[in-house]
Amino acid sequence: MLREERSRAILEMLQTDGRVLVRDLAQRFRTSVITIRKDLEHLHHQGQLERTHGGALPLKIGALNDKTLQEKERLHRQEKTRIAAAAVRMIRQGQVIILDSGTTTTAIARACRHFRSLTVITNGTNIARELAGTSVEVILTGGVLRNNSYSLVGPLAEESLRMLSADLFFLGVDGFDLHYGVTTPNLLEARVNRVMTESARRTVVVCDSSKFGKRSLSLIIPTEAVHETITDKNISRGDLKVLREADVEVTLV
Repeated sequence: MLREERSRAILEMLQTDGRVLVRDLAQRFRTSVITIRKDLEHLHHQGQLERTHGGALPLKIGALNDKTLQEKERLHRQEKTRIAAAAVRMIRQGQVIILDSGTTTTAIARACRHFRSLTVITNGTNIARELAGTSVEVILTGGVLRNNSYSLVGPLAEESLRMLSADLFFLGVDGFDLHYGVTTPNLLEARVNRVMTESARRTVVVCDSSKFGKRSLSLIIPTEAVHETITDKNISRGDLKVLREADVEVTLV
């Protein structure tokens, strides 16, 4: 059995049993205790479970869980890099794009530094920093700075976005419950993101597969309002099916 298969099975057992033990997993998958420990450490560093002595527990994540940008940066780095590369392939010289302040969109900004004719609208001071000193034109929305995410929110941010128009909006999310929509823990952030979707011709959700099935406090947009999603190949077949049935284009990396 491949590690990815074991990982999915371990997470499913966590959901049903509430905990997993190293020795039980080693017997179930007919592998060594050392291999299982490595699997659990990998899932722990990905932010998908809580490692304990002798096993693991589910993450205690609620609708108000609002990680800092630094905490998010440490999770799913390889997936974010691949998602960013796929996003950049959608962008053409001369276009106007919107990037919110997330870590996946930061990776997209980093990958856009070579463009000679591109305008980026953003509420993320971290995004502006990534593109400073390049040929990319950056338009910051203005607004009140959120220290947790380095994003600008509030009426100033919303009003400036309503006066602008973009070709593409790349939206990073904290949760994507396919029967509900894309969500974020912060109400003000959700309002700004919602206006961004209204200002762009096309909204592309960029998120790793761990975000599916999760729901944060505030709805940004329902699933049917998403035009395309870029995610990694660890997305479940069920979630992939629901996305496609909702007429959402899916790019797997």
